[in-house]
Amino acid sequence: MYLVSTFQPPRPWVASYAAGVPEDLAPVDGSLIDIVAASARDYPDAPALQFFGRETSYADLQDAIDRAAAGLRDLGVKAGDPVAIVLPNCPQHIVAFYAVLRLGAVVVEHNPLYTPRELRKQFEDHGAKHAIVWNKVVATVQEFPADLAVSSLISVDVTRAMPFLTRVALRLPVAKARESRAALTAGVRDTVVWEALIRSAPLAASHPRPRTDDLAIIQYTSGTTGTPKGAALTHRNLLANAAQAQAWVPSIQRGKGCVVYAVLPMFHAYGLTLCLTFAMSMGARLVLFPKFEPDLVLDVMKKHPATFLPLVPPIADRLLSAANAKGISLEGVEVAISGAMALPHELVVPFEKATHGYLVEGYGLSECSPVLMANPVADNRVPGTVGLPLPGTECRVVDPENPTVDVSAGSAGELVVRGPQVFGGYYGKPEETEAVFVDGWFRTGDIVTIDESGFVRIVDRIKELIITGGFNVAPTEVENALRQHPQVSDAAVIGLPSDHSGEEVVAAVVVDGAEDVDVEAIREFARSILTPYKVPRRIFVVDELPKSLIGKVLRRQVKEKLVALTTGS
Repeated sequence: MYLVSTFQPPRPWVASYAAGVPEDLAPVDGSLIDIVAASARDYPDAPALQFFGRETSYADLQDAIDRAAAGLRDLGVKAGDPVAIVLPNCPQHIVAFYAVLRLGAVVVEHNPLYTPRELRKQFEDHGAKHAIVWNKVVATVQEFPADLAVSSLISVDVTRAMPFLTRVALRLPVAKARESRAALTAGVRDTVVWEALIRSAPLAASHPRPRTDDLAIIQYTSGTTGTPKGAALTHRNLLANAAQAQAWVPSIQRGKGCVVYAVLPMFHAYGLTLCLTFAMSMGARLVLFPKFEPDLVLDVMKKHPATFLPLVPPIADRLLSAANAKGISLEGVEVAISGAMALPHELVVPFEKATHGYLVEGYGLSECSPVLMANPVADNRVPGTVGLPLPGTECRVVDPENPTVDVSAGSAGELVVRGPQVFGGYYGKPEETEAVFVDGWFRTGDIVTIDESGFVRIVDRIKELIITGGFNVAPTEVENALRQHPQVSDAAVIGLPSDHSGEEVVAAVVVDGAEDVDVEAIREFARSILTPYKVPRRIFVVDELPKSLIGKVLRRQVKEKLVALTTGS
């Protein structure tokens, strides 16, 4: 058990807050289910969800949640049970999320595009016996070994949430319709279909509710080893982060026609908080996109421009380019917040010119629900920084080798944080938990500087994760996949800068004496094991890899050599 420090460091960033942003927030109470309940009470007829034009009111959303909760209870879901959700962005995802929480059970979010192996590793860790799964992924779950078999498997056809005419169009006997239908849905057997689940009578209001400090979500983060680690987030953690986000944008008022676009996947911590919790707390219209396609987003933009738009730089860039090409205005986007990778200033200027709003950079980690800081939504934001700590968030910069010692003001060191959004530990992993806390402060693993005005700049990462397109890639996981190829004897995986995705995954491999090496064949082999975004974009064949005295590959030296090779410097 670690000791909790009572030391109160200075907070110079508060003086740089935008007008109307408080220094601290009152402690939260209740649970996440109160978010939708409050919006359903205050704005029952307002649109909560929009999916390909079909709207769901807050009253109907609350009713669906209560029915789904009753259906899950009848299937045996109890308070404290982990329930796996494997869904893209769709109305059923929001209903499932809050229905699980209504029972006091624990949501475990998964990427539906994961390979069977990647998905199985997470199920091995959390052991959920109930799963709500996109029907295109059902077969993967059904093929798990007997010890991982789920006792109840609910299949979801996302097309059933679309407007009637859209569903009819998907059934047309033409190639494009068949292609679209195949991308969205698949036939399944031996499951409980979602529609049967929500035919239940609504759960009684007297059914016990979760408490503020109950576990709400297990959110997986790769770490540097590729071994799944589930950040255990409580209702308090997530309620606090939604409240912090709300306080950061005082110009966007609850229930005043707020529109939020879910272009980020909601199984990712970033999309989850800003779409699943923040948007619902605002009584917003949440427009859901199963995946980001600029044309779909621009079609919605014409009638319901996004008041608040969470995104990553590649999405902002593609959206701006498509809007310019089609002559469609982006005006009306009041606040776009960018995270997961560095935001280029040369993108901010034209984006803000097109929207007449703000595009600001933020920063967070899954362990922090996830948002820790953001640039102010004001003219004093500082390009190249990730902004200021959110209200109630405390930060220090410490010596990475001796994390109890602060570095001198303005110097680089490891960022450690604490606040109501910071998790208490990894699910079922006390040793890993102990390793990331020091005196009650969470070690982010990022090297930063904080200037005299409180703006935080990321300098480097202690962790060697590669961030590509907003997703984390653990080098070890990719290296292990590459080494399984019969020609590859060793591999090192690093991230190189990319204008398109922040970083791209690149590998250096040593091969077993073969004269002809088909690099594309190695990539295809990796693709059979890994999710596409983890597959190296480029592979370089080298004679040997630099290693330490104990035989550990020195990735930093590999990166230096590949940078020199690719840039000629």
